[in-house]
Amino acid sequence: MHQLRVINPATEETVATVPAATAEDVATAVTRAAAAQRTWAALAPADRARLLRRFAAAVDGRLEELARLEVTEAGHPLGNARWEAGNVRDLLDYAAGGVERLTGSQIPVAGGVNLTFREPLGVVAVIAPWNFPMPVAAWGTAPALAAGNAVLLKPAETTPLTALRLAELAREAGLPEGLFQVLPGTGPVAGNALVEHPDVAKVVFTGSTAVGKSVMAKCAAHVKRVTLELGGKSPNIVFADADLERAAAAAPGSFLDNTGQDCCARSRILVQSSAYDRFMELLEPAVHAFTAGDPADPATLMGPLISAAQRERVRSHVPEDAPAAIRGTAPAGRGFWYPATVLDAAGAGSAAVEEVFGPVAVVQRFEDEAEAVRLANATRYGLSGSIWTRDTGRALRVSRAVAAGNLSVNSHSSVRYSTPFGGYKESGIGRELGPGALAAFTETKNVFISTED
Repeated sequence: MHQLRVINPATEETVATVPAATAEDVATAVTRAAAAQRTWAALAPADRARLLRRFAAAVDGRLEELARLEVTEAGHPLGNARWEAGNVRDLLDYAAGGVERLTGSQIPVAGGVNLTFREPLGVVAVIAPWNFPMPVAAWGTAPALAAGNAVLLKPAETTPLTALRLAELAREAGLPEGLFQVLPGTGPVAGNALVEHPDVAKVVFTGSTAVGKSVMAKCAAHVKRVTLELGGKSPNIVFADADLERAAAAAPGSFLDNTGQDCCARSRILVQSSAYDRFMELLEPAVHAFTAGDPADPATLMGPLISAAQRERVRSHVPEDAPAAIRGTAPAGRGFWYPATVLDAAGAGSAAVEEVFGPVAVVQRFEDEAEAVRLANATRYGLSGSIWTRDTGRALRVSRAVAAGNLSVNSHSSVRYSTPFGGYKESGIGRELGPGALAAFTETKNVFISTED
C-alpha cells in the first residue's frame, strides 16, 4: 500500500505516514457517501442545522489541537494556524444558519401556482490545497453539507492530518457515517478518480491554473458541475494621496503572510511615481520587521515554504542577479526557508508576471490613474487586489475598472466567510462563501401546479 509521508517543513522531519487512497477506495467511498446523503437529505432542516452546529462546537473544543497540527504539517505560524482553525468553526456555524433559509420562490403565472425548490446535488468532491488546508477545505465542505449533500474531501498530499482530524470530529458530533469522508491520496490517482466518477455531482477544486484547466476538461466529459479557485497575481495599487505610512506598514503582510503561498497575495506593488521614493523608505523597515522563524513561536510572523520543491520553484523566479530592492533574512539550517524579497520591476523577469507563490513581490511605478489600471489588468489572472487612496471617487472608479473578483480599499482584507469569493479570467470560475454559498450546491427545480377547474 502506498503511503504519504507528512514532513514538517520547518525541520524536514517526517511526522506521520498516511495510507494513500486508491481508485478502488474512491469508488467504495462514493457508494457509502451516496447512501449517507439520502439519509442526511431526508432529515428535517432544523436537525441538519443542529448537527452542523455540534460539528462546529466539536471543532471549537479542539482549536489548539488543530492549530498545532497545522503548524506541524504546513509550517504555518501558530497565530495564523489558530485563526484558520477558528475559521473552520465559523464557517460551519455560518453554513448551519443557512440550512433553514435555503428557500425557493413562488413565481406569478397564469392558470396556477409556480414554485421553485432547491434540491441537493448528491455527492460533492472537494479537492483542497496545501497552502490553507483547513479553511479552504471548509469553504466547500460546510455549505455543501448544509445544502444536504455528502462530501468527499481529498486533502493535499503534504497536508492530510488536519482533514483527517476534522472527519473524526464530524463523526463525534453525530453526522451520519459516510457523509463526510477524507481520502488522502495523490492527484493523479485519488483526485482523478473523484473527478471522473460518474456519481460525483460536483467538484470543488482549489489549486494551480494548469491543474484547474485539466479538472474542468474532465468534468466537461460528464457535464459535471465545477467550482475552481486558481492562481493569482494581484496588484497593490498605492496612489500618492494615500496614507503612505499605513500603506507601507500593511504591504508586507499582503505578500508575506503564509510565506507568500496565497493566491490572493499582493505580489505586484504599483506605486505612483511622486510617492515612490517615500513609500520605499517606509517599506524597507516594515519588511525587515516581518520576522521569519520557528512557526511554533507565537511571535513568528513568517514560517517556511511547504517543501523543497516549492523552494526551488520560488528560486527559479528569482535569479541570483535579480535587482532586489529589499531582501530580508531567514533562518539558516534545516527547513524550507526563503527570505522576504522585493524586486524592482525592471529586470524582474518571470517574477513580474507569473505567480511565484513565495515571499516575493515586484514593485513598479505608475504615473496616473489610467496607467495604474492598465498595469493592474496586465495579467491573465484576476483574483484579488488592493487600492490605497484618500479619494473615495477614485477608489470606486479604480475598483470598477480593475478586473478582479475581490478588492479592498485601504486594506488587504478581501476574503470573509460572509461575502462571495472567486476570480475573473484564469483565476477561476464560480463563487464560494457568502450568502449564496449553499445555493451553489443545489439544483433548482421548477414545479407548476394548475388551479384550473
